[in-house]
Amino acid sequence: MIPVSVAIITKNEEKNITDALESVKEFDDIVIVDSFSSDRTSEICRIYTERVFQHEWQGYSKQKQMAVDLARNEWVLILDADERVTPELKEEIKSSVSGSSCSGFYIPRKSFFLGKWIRHSGWWPDHVLRLFRKDSGRLYDRHVHEKVMLKGKAGHLRNPLIHIAYRTIGEFIDKADRYSTLAAMELKKDRRHVNPISLIFRPVITFFRIFIIRQGFRDGVNGLILSLLYSYYTFLKYVKVWEK
Repeated sequence: MIPVSVAIITKNEEKNITDALESVKEFDDIVIVDSFSSDRTSEICRIYTERVFQHEWQGYSKQKQMAVDLARNEWVLILDADERVTPELKEEIKSSVSGSSCSGFYIPRKSFFLGKWIRHSGWWPDHVLRLFRKDSGRLYDRHVHEKVMLKGKAGHLRNPLIHIAYRTIGEFIDKADRYSTLAAMELKKDRRHVNPISLIFRPVITFFRIFIIRQGFRDGVNGLILSLLYSYYTFLKYVKVWEK
């Protein structure tokens, strides 16, 4: 068994959670914090671990920090329900945490959109700090796009984490609505103001950055669709700030 705790938060993830848990079943501690799922998520989780805790939703960072706090091991890996740990990454994690002088590790994330690996568009290699010593890392408290704040040196792993980002356009639009609301709250907290000009130009700038600067055009039709969808998300985010 791999001496690393896996921390996962869930809410109605029955279509994703089995593959995620299958990919980490060799880890000796799996902690699930579930926000009272109404589907079979909790039932499926209990097949893989007895450490399933129910807690009302308190935001992404606080929910994940709760899962980290419940971890039993020195090292913790944060995993989302739509992510999978490959056999190669498991071996690298196992060897990296043994006697390492690092406090944490960035892991490249290989993301799929509409069934295609997105190699450009700012999505690859998308290094994320997910593996860290429990006493050295803490989730930065924010509404959305939460990240780990690390005390100490961070290393980089070579093998990627698989991310099944969006299987359909509808999934992106649903998540864009939720995330844009949270992002608008962050912008309001930072006292950001929005005028009609920014509602026009910020989505255009987003499209240009993803499709041209980050070479989304090299991802073909998927890159074009992704660039347009992120422009839509940007518009939602700023128009919700204006609305408030």
